[in-house]
Amino acid sequence: MANHASALKRVRQTRRRTARNRANTHRVRTAIKQLRAVVASRDKAGAHALLPATMAAIDKAIQKGVLHHRAADRYKSKLSIAVNRMA
Repeated sequence: MANHASALKRVRQTRRRTARNRANTHRVRTAIKQLRAVVASRDKAGAHALLPATMAAIDKAIQKGVLHHRAADRYKSKLSIAVNRMA
């Protein structure tokens, strides 16, 4: 365990940041899983309703540094293609 005050502060900061990053990661991954489940169930109306919320969650993950913008672009492209195939 850390002994110096500065090291103790870094431990506290790391715990807070880890919790925040986990929450943001969980939020975006849950949104993606929900959309994929709706697409798999062939629910067109549900998929079209859920797509904008999922895209917003992905965009927020980019802003917060949870996802790289190119990885996010891949997610958005694949999900858009899956939803548009249903139409």
